[in-house]
Amino acid sequence: MTVVMMRSVLCLFSLSAALWAQDTPPLTTFHSESDLVVLNVSVFDQSGNVAKGLPRSGFTVLENGVKQEIKVFRQEDVPISLGLVIDDSASMKEKRDRVNSAAVAMVRASNPQDEVFVLNFNEDSQVTQDFTSNVKELENSLRTSHPMGQTAMRDALAVGLDHLRAHAKNDKKVLLVVTDGEDNSSIESQKRLVEAAQHIDAIIYAIGLLGAEQPAAAQRAQADLDELTRATGGRAWFPADISEIQRITPEIAHEIRNQYVLGYTPTNTAEDGTYRKIHVDVDVPGVMVRTRAGYYARQR
Repeated sequence: MTVVMMRSVLCLFSLSAALWAQDTPPLTTFHSESDLVVLNVSVFDQSGNVAKGLPRSGFTVLENGVKQEIKVFRQEDVPISLGLVIDDSASMKEKRDRVNSAAVAMVRASNPQDEVFVLNFNEDSQVTQDFTSNVKELENSLRTSHPMGQTAMRDALAVGLDHLRAHAKNDKKVLLVVTDGEDNSSIESQKRLVEAAQHIDAIIYAIGLLGAEQPAAAQRAQADLDELTRATGGRAWFPADISEIQRITPEIAHEIRNQYVLGYTPTNTAEDGTYRKIHVDVDVPGVMVRTRAGYYARQR
């Protein structure tokens, strides 16, 4: 088992070196004949079920308001690189067993060819299990938790994104973060974290186990998780009871395995490093569509 230990401040330096050095091109680049922007798109019907079997003709992609020609279209279950980013702060002590069980339930409901790593965090972040497809190894890693300390969620997600960037074998990259409170000790900012996720096309899902004891803090935590997941094409859940997570995690796996893949070559060919907003419409009444909010163009 590979174990990597990083202080929160180191994760900021690592992410900065990887993503923000001026002489390093953006991580999301599209070259020559593969100048393709690829979108993972979730579509749900009015009952909240995954909408399957929709035709290419029903989808419209807009980049900065300009319609794009869809050149790649399919709905398929492809292996992903997944990071389980689990809060291990003191307040999680009575919750970790159920969280661990739900995390394993997600892995069991996922594509058997997925590769998964485990990252536990409090004010520090620790990769306790590197990428593996072995469910038993993941279970053992999750059981090594020792809840203590504070919550540095943004720093942990920065470490998770850096781990995906450096080591993921699959094109489709996902993080699931489970936390029970407001981030109270991170160095990384929300804005930079969103940008980092968008640079490597990572989808972030979140489960917030937010109590009612501190409503203002819970409201701030919910807003942060909503912003982060929406920007990357994921979703956040805020169950009223922790028992609900055993249902939620397989739902996340089911969504990931049934996403549509859309690809287009941008009509705007400028290599200016600018952020391009993306919007996807589906010509079916009452459906809900979710994908990442945009991407960064290559910069020459």
